[in-house]
Amino acid sequence: MSLHGALRTEPLIITRRKIGIDHPNHNEDTNEARPVKTQPKNRTHTRAGRVVAGEMMLWMCALTIVVTSAIFTKEQGSLPALAQITPASSTQPEIVPVASSTPEASFGVPSNPIDEEAIARAIELTAEPAEIEPTDLSVRWFDGRKVRPARTIYMTVTGYSPDARSCGKYADNKTAIMYSVWTNGMNLVAADPKVLPYKSLISVPGYANSEIVPIMDCGGAIKGSRLDLLYPTHELALQWGIRQLPVTVWEYVDEDEG
Repeated sequence: MSLHGALRTEPLIITRRKIGIDHPNHNEDTNEARPVKTQPKNRTHTRAGRVVAGEMMLWMCALTIVVTSAIFTKEQGSLPALAQITPASSTQPEIVPVASSTPEASFGVPSNPIDEEAIARAIELTAEPAEIEPTDLSVRWFDGRKVRPARTIYMTVTGYSPDARSCGKYADNKTAIMYSVWTNGMNLVAADPKVLPYKSLISVPGYANSEIVPIMDCGGAIKGSRLDLLYPTHELALQWGIRQLPVTVWEYVDEDEG
């Protein structure tokens, strides 16, 4: 081989090596090509981080605006109106009060004068006590019927009880005309039927509050002008004792009218 041919061949070898280094199928150590392959991945991560950081900044700005607006609203009480709204005018006519010449009419007081004389007369009539007609104390009522005093007689008045100590074998809680001893609230009287017939009405001072009581019973020792007053117990009958009293006899008014 000539020297010229050697010189021409050498650059070709160098050129092939350079081309072989750049060729992707080169069989040399692959560690030198790793940085070239990882560069796109690093750029992708960097770009994604910037996007996330931008979104976080936007959220922080929005949160700052909301908090600031809330604080301002709380301090001021309300936000200013964005636009002033004018209410629509009412179609109702305006009511104009009529001026009054008197001060009473301005306060709603009727202008008619008060009749003071009539008020004074009414007060005088009210102050005067009403005259009450005297009640006839001699007229009473018994069993829904009007009665009046017929006569007054003095009699010997004693007391008895419905038990055996007073009535003996006749102590059956019945009167001589077969009425219960509880008739008229046990305010009954025994008398001589020849002097005062059964169901006669009398009043005895001090007995049954001096009210009118009927004669419903009789007794073996009750003769003539003698009365026996019924009491619930024998002790109360003994407390009454023996008294001389004026006894009023009553009669029904409607018997004479019939």
